Amino acid sequence: MRRRSLRSRLTLLIAAAVALAVAVAAAVCWLFVRGEMRGQIVGSITHLRPPAQQVGFALRDCAGQGRKEGHPRPDWDPSGRSWQVVLADGSVCVASGSAQVTPTARERVMAVSGGTPVLRDAVTTDGTSVLVYTFRYEPRLGGPPGDAAQFPEPPLPQGPVTVSVFRSTAEMDQTLRILALVFGSVSVLGVLGAAVAGLWLARTALRPVEGLTRAVEHVARTEDLRVTIPVEGEDEIARLSRSFNTMTAALSSSQERQRRLVADAGHELRTPLTSLRTNIDLLLRSENTGRAIEPSAKRRLLANVKEQFEEMSSLIGDLLELSRKAESGELSSDIDLHEVVASAVERARRRGPGLRFDVDLEPWQVHGDARGLQRAAVNVLDNAVKFSPPGGLVTVRLKGGVLTVRDEGPGIPEDELPHVFERFWRSPSARSLPGSGLGLSIVAQAVRDAGGRVAIENAPGGGTLATVELPGGPPTA
Repeated sequence: MRRRSLRSRLTLLIAAAVALAVAVAAAVCWLFVRGEMRGQIVGSITHLRPPAQQVGFALRDCAGQGRKEGHPRPDWDPSGRSWQVVLADGSVCVASGSAQVTPTARERVMAVSGGTPVLRDAVTTDGTSVLVYTFRYEPRLGGPPGDAAQFPEPPLPQGPVTVSVFRSTAEMDQTLRILALVFGSVSVLGVLGAAVAGLWLARTALRPVEGLTRAVEHVARTEDLRVTIPVEGEDEIARLSRSFNTMTAALSSSQERQRRLVADAGHELRTPLTSLRTNIDLLLRSENTGRAIEPSAKRRLLANVKEQFEEMSSLIGDLLELSRKAESGELSSDIDLHEVVASAVERARRRGPGLRFDVDLEPWQVHGDARGLQRAAVNVLDNAVKFSPPGGLVTVRLKGGVLTVRDEGPGIPEDELPHVFERFWRSPSARSLPGSGLGLSIVAQAVRDAGGRVAIENAPGGGTLATVELPGGPPTA
């Protein structure tokens, strides 16, 4: 069966919750009213005892003794209660014209040997539902004042008798039926109202979710990451919308950087590929035509091909390094930055044998990608070696998590400083030097991934000063 939508499920949940609450409240109220009404009936038949005269009249009528004509008799019970006497043989004595209740086996035993009172539901001989209270009763001689003068005195029972007092529950049952009908109608109306309110609440609450769904479907269909969702309020839906907008903005920025990287890489690769093709074509033409190239020219041509291959290899390596995804937290580790910088300094010494190095490294530990930070340190020092004059001094300091590398080169023109971290950007004065223009971009990305920051500026007195700041702390013992 097809799974219901979230809106219908919310509507059903709200309606079911309200229905349950109304049903429980109605049932509790109905049971409370029933208990109160039944308690009143029970109290009316258990707390009062019949006068001895009424018991005597019942026994006399049961014995077939008629009244003298014209002699009045007391009302049976104007409160609605009825009385009967249960004899030892199980027969019942009632006043003339009164309904009676068939006694149970326990009540018949009570007529002989006594026992605890009995309260039960029953039906009279004329079909009326009643509550019956049966107990052992010993009448007192005499009656209320004035009874003997007004009514002929009936013969009183000799010794205890078993009396059943009962009262109709028809009025209570009718009231409870009406109350149940009222509660049922209110419950149905409440459930219908809850369903309508639930549908309205579900639509209102899920309207932002529908907008988010449409936006996601649009992105999946068109790959257009520029779409945004309006954000209203500060609730969970608003947070979700803001997160979606942040995610699409980040993906769009990443997509744009990737597109630029591919375009720039294609542009940068075109030059060495064109040079390689030209040189290889010259070599092939020389072989095909039989016109040999002078040995010195051929050596220069092959050396140029080798340089172009090396440049391409370096460029492709830088591209792979720059375009690889950020490592996950599981691949990050604690790194001794001073050891990484010391290793990069040794490599820089080999690349610049005529240079002098002033190195002072304070122990410092950071958390990040070891490979990326090693490449960043090497690139910063390679730049210092590349632009230092022969015999120049390269000063390397690491204190408090701040790495500074200063050279004595020509520096960078002020108008070019904002572009030094852009991909494939190279200063016009450095285009003749080897490099792909990606070294400082790799440095910026590695430092940013480690939570630090990097800056390059002209040093006072000449040269260039590169500053790399990384969060961390001294190594623990």
